[in-house]
Amino acid sequence: MFLAKVCRALPSGRLNIVGGCQQRLRSSTVTNTTPEPAEKRVEKTMNQVTLLGRVGQDPQKRGSEEHPVVVFSLATHNNYQQAGALLQKTDWHRICVFKPYLRESVYRYMSKGQRVLVQGRITYGDVQDEHGVSRTTTSIIADDVTFFSKPTENYD
Repeated sequence: MFLAKVCRALPSGRLNIVGGCQQRLRSSTVTNTTPEPAEKRVEKTMNQVTLLGRVGQDPQKRGSEEHPVVVFSLATHNNYQQAGALLQKTDWHRICVFKPYLRESVYRYMSKGQRVLVQGRITYGDVQDEHGVSRTTTSIIADDVTFFSKPTENYD
């Protein structure tokens, strides 16, 4: 009981000495005897992505029978000026659709060049190529896809 008031164990295993008891506790080991609360506090975090762009390729079915997924690419761009010229930088995003109802709609009705709004979350993973080299991948897991227009014929 006395040690709990004087010393506090830090997550790193070191002791945080409170008061003047350093001489007495220098060789002692203190363990945290306070019980964990029944419910730990869960911190609220957010992983939310919203993209508005054009579909780069027709959606493809991937995965297995047990874990199917529909994948497509989405192009977004930024316009900027450099030396008086208007330039455009295009970013490509890999979109993965796992939700069954959404997966089937995307596969059936989406096509290259179509303008869509994708809302979801970002995820990272590692993939090894045929040479054993590991590389990091970035994907957007779609929670919702809104179709804005049919593909334009002059988009290509």
